[in-house]
Amino acid sequence: EKKLTLMEKIKHEFNHYKDGTKLLGLEMKISLKLLYKMFAGYELTRRESKQLERTMRDMLSLFPFAMFVIIPFAELLLPLALKLMPNLLPSTYESNLDKEKKIKLLRKTRLKVSENLRQIKKEIKLPPTFTKEDRQIFTNFYRKIQTNKKQDISREELVKVAKLLKDDLILDNLSRPELCAFARYINIKPYGTEQILRYRIRHKMLQIKHDDSVIQYEGIDSLTTQELQSACTSRGIKVQSVSPTELKEDLSNWLEMRLVDKIPSTLLVLSTAYAYGSLPKTYKSQYDALLAVLLSLPTEVYHETELNVSEDKDITHKQRINVLKEQENLIESENKQE
Repeated sequence: EKKLTLMEKIKHEFNHYKDGTKLLGLEMKISLKLLYKMFAGYELTRRESKQLERTMRDMLSLFPFAMFVIIPFAELLLPLALKLMPNLLPSTYESNLDKEKKIKLLRKTRLKVSENLRQIKKEIKLPPTFTKEDRQIFTNFYRKIQTNKKQDISREELVKVAKLLKDDLILDNLSRPELCAFARYINIKPYGTEQILRYRIRHKMLQIKHDDSVIQYEGIDSLTTQELQSACTSRGIKVQSVSPTELKEDLSNWLEMRLVDKIPSTLLVLSTAYAYGSLPKTYKSQYDALLAVLLSLPTEVYHETELNVSEDKDITHKQRINVLKEQENLIESENKQE
């Protein structure tokens, strides 16, 4: 490629920001109409809501960005500021190269994080608030795991067991490194205390849940290819080298598992993480990845859970002794880490 002179670089940057300003002005004009529509009592479509949300975000980021333009010589610090805070620049000023860098960084992060998430071994205690049917389903599920008969686990049984692992239950039992890994996977900056991280993850999960309902209502076919890729990306679904037809199928599976089967979002994210960094065709379906997540839970999880979901009269002394020993080992391990 021909190397640009200094004047050509200046001209190129000037035109870039001029076009970005025009685009921002147009988006503000469109969003103003959407605000009028919303205040008039009309419901916005998903596309209109995303447009309004993006413009509002750009407007908020425009104020700190304007300081670099107004204050003399402050523009010299702009590259450093953008490196520290990539989202400082309004989206209309982002070049294709900047967008590509963000996508590559997210892709690289997810590949690394997916490996970390697959290695999570965490003790999770379930509250004893289940029906007799739930108790029986879990007992059968655990016995099949013990006897290495996972091929006999039906989809219905898998879904019912997955429902026991609620979002709050999983998040409350994740350590800070695991929370940070989870946050990075769903494209959240892992800053703040554990409580703040959990709140931000829950908030992101709620946004995705709402978006699931909107997409289901409007139909996947209403999404453009770019919107389809964006929707899949926000859910941790792999989009690189995947055709739109396959993406529609993946998103459709997600919606079915989330809205029909009522599987907790955190488990779905973990299952997509399992599939994200794996070799092609490792998992035939998202349900296989979900099963892998449940199978990855350490034995003490199932021992402790079995006590929680079983009737008191069904619990043997041997079971209690085994659980106590496991808990003792976990406590000793935690003390060593401290």
